Amino acid sequence: MNTGLDISSTLHQLVQRAIASLPGAQRGSLLVCAGRRLVYRATVRLDDILPGRVHMPSDGGRLSASAPFGPAAAPEAARGPCLVPAAAWYRAHLPELAERPGWPPEGATMLVVPVHVFGAPGAYLALEQPGAAPLPGASRALLESAAESVGAALARRGLFDEKAQVAQEIRLLEEVLNAVAESVDIVGLIETLADGIRSAQTGPQWAAIDLALLDDARSGPGAPDAARPVRRRTARIHRAPRRPLTSYWNNVHEGAMVAGRDLGAEVQFELGRAEGPMSQDRLIEEGIRRGIRGIAVAPIDSVALEPSIRRAADAGIPVVAIDAPPVEGTRAALYIGTDNRAAGRLAGELMLRLLPQGGAVAAQCVSTTVRNVRERLEGFREAVAGTSVRLEPPSESQFEQARALELARASLESRPDIGGAFGVCSENGPSFGAASMELGRGGALKIVAFDLITSTLAMLRDGVIHAAIVQREHDMAYRAVQVLHDIATRGAEAALADLPASRVVNTGVDVVTVERTPCSISVADHLAQSSAHRIGDRRLGEAHERPLELLVIGIAETARLSDDEELPVEEASVVGRVIRSSSSLVIDIDAGSSEHQRFPEVAAARGKGARTLVGVPLLSGDAVVGVLLLSSARVDACSASDLALLERMAAVAAIVLENARLLSRLKERTRELEALSRRQEALFDTIAELSSPVVPIAPGVLVMPIVGALDAQRSGRFLESMLREIAEQKARVVIVDVTGMAAVDASAASHLAQAARAAALLGTEVVLVGIAPQAARLMVDQGLDLGDIVTRSTLELGFSYALRKTGGRVVYRT
Repeated sequence: MNTGLDISSTLHQLVQRAIASLPGAQRGSLLVCAGRRLVYRATVRLDDILPGRVHMPSDGGRLSASAPFGPAAAPEAARGPCLVPAAAWYRAHLPELAERPGWPPEGATMLVVPVHVFGAPGAYLALEQPGAAPLPGASRALLESAAESVGAALARRGLFDEKAQVAQEIRLLEEVLNAVAESVDIVGLIETLADGIRSAQTGPQWAAIDLALLDDARSGPGAPDAARPVRRRTARIHRAPRRPLTSYWNNVHEGAMVAGRDLGAEVQFELGRAEGPMSQDRLIEEGIRRGIRGIAVAPIDSVALEPSIRRAADAGIPVVAIDAPPVEGTRAALYIGTDNRAAGRLAGELMLRLLPQGGAVAAQCVSTTVRNVRERLEGFREAVAGTSVRLEPPSESQFEQARALELARASLESRPDIGGAFGVCSENGPSFGAASMELGRGGALKIVAFDLITSTLAMLRDGVIHAAIVQREHDMAYRAVQVLHDIATRGAEAALADLPASRVVNTGVDVVTVERTPCSISVADHLAQSSAHRIGDRRLGEAHERPLELLVIGIAETARLSDDEELPVEEASVVGRVIRSSSSLVIDIDAGSSEHQRFPEVAAARGKGARTLVGVPLLSGDAVVGVLLLSSARVDACSASDLALLERMAAVAAIVLENARLLSRLKERTRELEALSRRQEALFDTIAELSSPVVPIAPGVLVMPIVGALDAQRSGRFLESMLREIAEQKARVVIVDVTGMAAVDASAASHLAQAARAAALLGTEVVLVGIAPQAARLMVDQGLDLGDIVTRSTLELGFSYALRKTGGRVVYRT
């Protein structure tokens, strides 16, 4: 059973198995605990009697108020299997079915079976049967076995998802903090915050994320104007785009800028279009006019762009193509990017695993004029040739997000026989994912996407997208700038001598899924390794009196528009209340107090279908500089852990904004700037602590992933945290996951061995997992000794070993 590749099918099969174990059972479902509510993750035969599908995941009602670990209709299920009237169950957990005339059948009951995840009820199997007959012994054993298998699948999934969220939060904190030393683009800041929050928090599904910034005067307790009524203040509301952002070109931009800094080159980055004043050919012509020393470009249309490439080459300016290959016989010196045909074959092979019985596969791309698109489609067709999987002709979104969603929806509505979807470019996979959820096919439609943008990451963690072919765009840009720099400083012949004779540098791809599988890497490991790779050693170029000027041209998407307005801050409002209290406010729109119902933000959110509204203060010292406003269509969308993350994000954003204001009056406020620097260092310490969190995953078992480098200072914090948690959790086994470590050298090995010896004094065994092959070879070559530490290659194997040591077991059954 491969839960990592297709969790939806796995859970559906397990519900079917549970139904088969119960004599007379007709229908069933699996509901997973999410905060104070239940969420449907799998149903069997409910769609046959409903007017529409049960969307996955969808709301399954509240947990019991009296027994908060059990469903509202069956709180006693938290203690073991129980029977409740089917009518009561459907009223509480599927009201659209309960309201159907003549339903449910008279005398029908619901057997509710708790599923234990990490030692506590974390999900429930709800199986409808015609009467209330006692459960036979043989059926009970089969049902318990199915529930154990569900628990194992959910525990495994939860462990990988927890790692993914921690890795994503660390990356988001780093991205926002990177803006501290630069002037702040407010639109870019809210986009970055919204982008990261939506990918780190998949459960709330935030429909809107706004940032209300107060005027430059400070506000809040102790501030100079604290006595002034809040209603006299004004705030500018900045609204994050309601479209999924594509971070691909942000990563290209970062790679180019990092290379420029490392090599002492001045890099100009532009996003070009197919036509118009900012077209790629005009950008190249402008670079020729200015005497740029080298150009890297990602061709939208390689045929149309070749004349401009030739003119640059004739002017003595080397051109390197990235992302999309140039035409045959091009004057470009090199192509650096993905082997798109091979990547397409990988996508096809994944689809064959997802659709073992075959079926039709829809496809969508930005444009078939783009060469890498054609090559990916050709590779996919090669992989499925001679099988029962059929790739349909692709639709073209023409780089428009709204059009992409419309086309995906039309494909699925007109062809109910379509079982899979191939998103050829970054925005196409999430478009299929959004359409599948709208049509009640989330998880059932097998989707393979390209690139790991925000919406793809969120849908991967929700099980809507099953796998992503992730390019290494940061490396593409870095290596392109590096090659251009070498050509300019050493000459073309010397610079190209060590490169492939084909003049093609394949940067490779990663197959990314939520869980690690035999054919993929987990999201958490991918994020950790990407961060470690980016901070690795870089080869620096020679210093020049006048920096080399290089031009990198990407592909522009829909123009970014700033959606903002200035409004007065009323005391009777969410913003006013948050400012006055300097604390967060979470409002259940359906059941909020009468005072909350009068708030203008609540009325506006209700009009847009929101059920939860959250306000989080941006605190700078003891003053509020703004409020982060979020709304979700889900009830009880913001859990305590969700709110804690939002408050950390708001704290970082407050630092960024305050720094921008300080830079404008640097001479007058040097003391404040120093205080801000100290706060920034404290937040980096927080990131360091987050990079080795302690996660209890089973009774007596802890997991401590390590991301980045393990130096002497961090080793002390790591050891202190581990020993404290061992004592508090009474742990018998600690699994130390080093997958995300930048390097396992002699110093790191010594620190790990020291930690193992200290844990042994408390009667706890340390298990080391995730050592990469190259790190293992380095340790052998250098004679590094880890002592008697038990090692396992993967987290899964380490988890299984720990369970055996503590008397537990992992059950996988089909």
